[in-house]
Amino acid sequence: MAFGLVQAFRTFGKLTLAGAIGASFAAGDVGAQQKQPSPGSAKALFGAVALPTQGSARPIGFYAKGCMTGAAALPSDGPTWQAMRLSRNRRWGNPAMISLLEKFSQDANDKIGWPGILVGDIAQPRGGPMFNGHASHQIGLDADVWLTPMPSHRMSYEERETLPFTTMMQKDKFLTVDPKVWTEQRAELLMLAASYPQVERIFVNPAIKKKMCDTWTGDRTNLGKLRPEYGHDSHFHIRIKCPPGAAGCKPQAPVAAGDGCDKSLAWWFTKEPWAPPKPSPKPPKPPREVMVSDLPKACAGVLDAPAAAATIAGTYDGAPAANALTAAPAALPASEDLLPVTGPVPPEKPAMP
Repeated sequence: MAFGLVQAFRTFGKLTLAGAIGASFAAGDVGAQQKQPSPGSAKALFGAVALPTQGSARPIGFYAKGCMTGAAALPSDGPTWQAMRLSRNRRWGNPAMISLLEKFSQDANDKIGWPGILVGDIAQPRGGPMFNGHASHQIGLDADVWLTPMPSHRMSYEERETLPFTTMMQKDKFLTVDPKVWTEQRAELLMLAASYPQVERIFVNPAIKKKMCDTWTGDRTNLGKLRPEYGHDSHFHIRIKCPPGAAGCKPQAPVAAGDGCDKSLAWWFTKEPWAPPKPSPKPPKPPREVMVSDLPKACAGVLDAPAAAATIAGTYDGAPAANALTAAPAALPASEDLLPVTGPVPPEKPAMP
């Protein structure tokens, strides 16, 4: 894989400053907050690849430990969606995820009158660990959707880079949804996202989950798919199941039966999750960086596999809009683009929701 490594190192040198660390985005993503990745690490190598592989789509490994082949890009624009933060080059995913996002955006418009969705990070062109912001999103089956509705105009490249996140939280109260920001339509959006059979989990802030438990009066069959997790106060995270026939994809344990409005949710409203870490007689060793050798064996070959000819060649349905806004040079993330820190890491978290 010599050629692939050389190319990745060259790109890494150009992008290394873009690795400012953001806060947690999804289950286990608090662990993604660490120092700049070293050259040769899995984060550096996968984060430096600009294009997906040629060939069939295949998720390899687990959501937080893997890679992917044959990724498709969500077009920058569609009738009911716009992709955000284009400089990150993270709008790639398994075609099953891209197809779902397009359908969800249209259904949201048709069924609940949502103007359109703003789509954040999906995955890198070949998946794998990211420079910052996530521990999951590695196999193309995770996607972030903002809780901000799509504006009526087509946003410029710059607008997509700088539009601020809007939190649903009340700033002067602990884990409380702001009634001035939250709307019933947002609740409908979450339940619509959870309604698709291929969707396994929807990660939301614990306060949003509680709000849904306390106020949702419709069908609660899929309410259990909404899982409380750090962050997720300005967006929600959609996770879909391994596609049928994807032998190399490692599934997550199914969500427990019930609506999830139980003691597993109540835990987030105790002192335990937010207590400072207990002092240790010896400072803990910094976590070892993840190397390509730590990922499934097939991921080494994924880095060196032939690339798609261009972004347009890897775009879902070949939609030409995909290249319309990405011609602008990739800008380094502004400091305000970092995801907001929402609280300390608990000493002992419950099992992955």
